[in-house]
Amino acid sequence: MENNTSGQGKYADIPSEIQGWNWGAFLLTWVWGIGNNTYRAFWMFCPFVNIVMFIALGLKGNEWAWRHKRWQSVEHFKRVQKKWTIASLIFIAAMLIFFVSLFFGVGSLMKGSKPYQVSVYQVQQSSEVVAQLGTPITSGFVNGSIDSSGAGGAANFSYSIEGPKGSGTVYVKANKDLGAWSIQCLVVDYEGTSGRTIIVPC
Repeated sequence: MENNTSGQGKYADIPSEIQGWNWGAFLLTWVWGIGNNTYRAFWMFCPFVNIVMFIALGLKGNEWAWRHKRWQSVEHFKRVQKKWTIASLIFIAAMLIFFVSLFFGVGSLMKGSKPYQVSVYQVQQSSEVVAQLGTPITSGFVNGSIDSSGAGGAANFSYSIEGPKGSGTVYVKANKDLGAWSIQCLVVDYEGTSGRTIIVPC
């Protein structure tokens, strides 16, 4: 390529063909920066500045990479940046899969716990809850925490429930003492109303 000035810093002429958004720089930030000799990407580690750097890397990534690294040609540059884009999309997809799996995995573990199972049973056996929601009553996602260590432990979580007549949210607090779980607080709030059923008073 004639007049290839890549890698010459501020003296480099930026080809019009490479101008545009760089997804690899935007999504992989400092990792992309290392691979493209664009070390200003390490500003990502500075609070507040990092928010601006996301946009700056997307907008200016092509220009900075062209200025700071020697490239064989515009075509070579575009091929490499396309690979960075593909890598960034694979990374984001992998992270999404990981967090979704973690979310459902934690929810599955919590649904297998004793305080959850006891609370569901008590909710389904409550005549007041049945009157409000009808039967059958099914439970949904669980949010919160369960900590069990040896003979002791504590649980604080909530989950959604639904019946033919409506839906609601169950709030649970439980303690584990000498290996046995006991419900300390069990409350049901009904969606769309101010109604509440206290099955186990706090």
